[in-house]
Amino acid sequence: MRLCGDIKAKNIQISNSELKFMIRVGPAGSDGKGNLEGVQRVARMGLDCMEVEFVYGVRMRPEDAGKIGALAAEKGVMLSVHAPYYINLASDETEKIAASKKRIIDACERAHALGAQNVVFHAGFYQKRSAEETYCRVRDAIEEIQDYILKKKWKVDLCPETTGKASQFGSMEEIENLMKETGCGITVDFSHLYARQQGKIDYAKLIKNLPKRFHAHFSGIEYGEKGEKKHVVTTRKFFEPLARQLVKRKLDVTLISESPQPYKDGIMMKKVLHDLLRSKRSS
Repeated sequence: MRLCGDIKAKNIQISNSELKFMIRVGPAGSDGKGNLEGVQRVARMGLDCMEVEFVYGVRMRPEDAGKIGALAAEKGVMLSVHAPYYINLASDETEKIAASKKRIIDACERAHALGAQNVVFHAGFYQKRSAEETYCRVRDAIEEIQDYILKKKWKVDLCPETTGKASQFGSMEEIENLMKETGCGITVDFSHLYARQQGKIDYAKLIKNLPKRFHAHFSGIEYGEKGEKKHVVTTRKFFEPLARQLVKRKLDVTLISESPQPYKDGIMMKKVLHDLLRSKRSS
């Protein structure tokens, strides 16, 4: 049985050599088909990357990670990893911090076996602490995990993610400061920032202040007074303002589609980038 997304993709396969810059686009997860099939589908659809989802726990066997990584390398699909949701590096309970570190480390171990460099995670919550104290706890925990990664000689980067609610640690400023102080990578979830800032977002200014290499997420987003409610289908109209700014700079970006239809919307996002570049060339 052929999926409609696969049929559509054959008409709009786009290579990064055409784009002339390295903005890789791909889905979050395998859409329930399993990671081996997910990699195959990404390659078949002309997409470039895939985020392996460990959001409910790291259950993948190391030998399976090796097989998936080998297939991804063969197909030219860049992999990243999303660590479990159950992480709070700023908790008041030492047991919760230890468990959070272990979940991140387990995700890093599988990422290394997969050949996936970027390991995404939500770092924690403010709760009753000040933003400064929360930041210091998260920073110290990241440095400890980095020391462990170094000892293991794993080729992975910790990439804390911007978050969609003001109650969660993960403003753009906080994530940028972590990058500067610890040398970690970052995950810029543009939709989370859109929700966190109540739709008030200046993509030009934001991208201007980012490094030329970073990991990113995007999707449609529903939000309220407290910020993010849920991810929704991505429309071309919603993506175009960000896409216009992305094509203005020479970037090395992996852009993961986190919508409820990650493959279909990933294809749309890559086509938008392609169309904007073609328009730029002809102007």
